[in-house]
Amino acid sequence: MNDQPLSGLTVIDFSTLLPGPLATLMLAEAGATVIKIERPGGEDMRFFPPKSGDVGTLYAMLNRGKRCLELDLKAADARARILELTDAADIVVEQFRPGVMARLGLGADELCARNPRLIHCSITGFGQSGPRAMEAGHDLNYMALTGLLALSRGSFDAPVLPPAQFADIGGGSFPAVINILLALLQRDRTGKGSRLDIAMCDAMFTFALFAQAQLTTLGHAPKNGADLLTGASPRYRLYPAADGHLIAVGALEDKFWQALCDAVELPDLHRDDRRDSEACAAAMAERIASRTAAEWVPVLAGADCCATPLATLEDAFRDPHFLERGLFDFTADADDTPIPATIVPIDRAFRGRAGAIDPD
Repeated sequence: MNDQPLSGLTVIDFSTLLPGPLATLMLAEAGATVIKIERPGGEDMRFFPPKSGDVGTLYAMLNRGKRCLELDLKAADARARILELTDAADIVVEQFRPGVMARLGLGADELCARNPRLIHCSITGFGQSGPRAMEAGHDLNYMALTGLLALSRGSFDAPVLPPAQFADIGGGSFPAVINILLALLQRDRTGKGSRLDIAMCDAMFTFALFAQAQLTTLGHAPKNGADLLTGASPRYRLYPAADGHLIAVGALEDKFWQALCDAVELPDLHRDDRRDSEACAAAMAERIASRTAAEWVPVLAGADCCATPLATLEDAFRDPHFLERGLFDFTADADDTPIPATIVPIDRAFRGRAGAIDPD
């Protein structure tokens, strides 16, 4: 397709692992040409298990449709080769620590001076400035340092890890794409590029929005598991059914709560969760534990009350709704083996069908 939104744009991608590669994958899905620069032998993600043949499955999922170029950035002729590419590029994405690219003569100042229309996007944990700018970190550290993890970490004896890379994806990949698209719109008006400083930590405060509202209003944040959305309310919890499967209840609004109470036949005495929240939760838990999850499914679906069984990933991949929406139609190739492509929030109308990784 040459009518995709980003057709004709070129991205030079120096990023590795997850945040940058997912961002540039979304740009590629929307039609951009992405040239991924890797060190000789390839980046670490190539070798992460599980593997499809000799290639890491996640690497193949993140880098489909990109042209991959192995290049030692410290080699004598590397700078000239890179400048040739970036001089003609529209977007550069990198996620080195601050100053690394500048020491190689490939920093944002140099690249943007040579190509004033260039959109230069740096993705780091802590940003290009500030006391922590040079610190190493990973997803868990960014959530820990911003107070997000403290809101729902489980008990002290059995702390719970988050089930997804919220900082990498929600703080790195998504903000990078959003700001790159904004920079493209601005460039259309002004003719000038931009320098974008994406810090994965920064967006974690956005994820703590409800807790920040309490902090601002009451002067203190919710304690572990004590926020409206982390366990304080019987309207927003996981309840075990009789067979040990869980029912996810998100009946926050009163119309949904009353519909749920009707569906499970909760006694009127325990419906007012404002009067006695824990007694209400205990009564709801007792009612849900009286049947299996399978028995509850048609009852709750008929009530339309924001209560659903907890599906496994295997269950979700077989769900008729997601199948009908075509979420799993796209494939990537790993050593000529088709695998499901990364599911990205790019509308099908904008997406191409880029296939295998293209080694240079």
